[in-house]
Amino acid sequence: MIDRPSPNHAPRPADAVDVLVLHYTELALAPSLDILCDDRRSQRVSAHYVLAEDGTVYRLVPEDRIAWHAGRSHWRGREALNASSIGIEIVNLHGDRHDYPAVQIDALIELCRGIVGRHPAIVARNVVGHSDIAPKRKIDPGLRFPWARLAASGIGLWPRSGAAPIDGDIQAALQRFGYPPAVDVATADIVAAFQRRYRPARADGLADGESRALLADLLDQVGHEA
Repeated sequence: MIDRPSPNHAPRPADAVDVLVLHYTELALAPSLDILCDDRRSQRVSAHYVLAEDGTVYRLVPEDRIAWHAGRSHWRGREALNASSIGIEIVNLHGDRHDYPAVQIDALIELCRGIVGRHPAIVARNVVGHSDIAPKRKIDPGLRFPWARLAASGIGLWPRSGAAPIDGDIQAALQRFGYPPAVDVATADIVAAFQRRYRPARADGLADGESRALLADLLDQVGHEA
């Protein structure tokens, strides 16, 4: 791990961390680090960690400080998630077109395990992509991000096959899982964000039977959580 301190951070309330947000940079490593460490921009941004394509981890902001990575965001009934989250920027020029190298994902799993171990309030469904907490506005970490591999390594969730499709209001069911209400975006945008994460082969925003079955299983997996 290489320390590359960013000046862009703020105090965090004690014991506040319960969300882990994964992003992609859309830029190469050097310009990404420059932007995340620049305090002269009108809108300053940062992340706790940047993960290079070769698996090198850069630590920009201590975990006990707020980094500015989530922006307008919503998950499980709460907004403005910077205060309660840790953010990892993963170097990838566009996660819908470029695969993530295996060595990079190996390093990510190790990094995430350490974070979750230090912050046990980050339950599995609180490991999210930027697109989960900001549907339509954000699409990272992209369709090619290997969420299933992370879940198999104990980081986040992945749906099992065989569940019966959930009936009724799909928007209400998505909100029960954690997704935001359809206020600034349409329900179709939120369905598409769900599909980008859990059915990346077709993220069309249509609440079809397959999407409803995947959501039904995920709700079953987290049924014991408040």
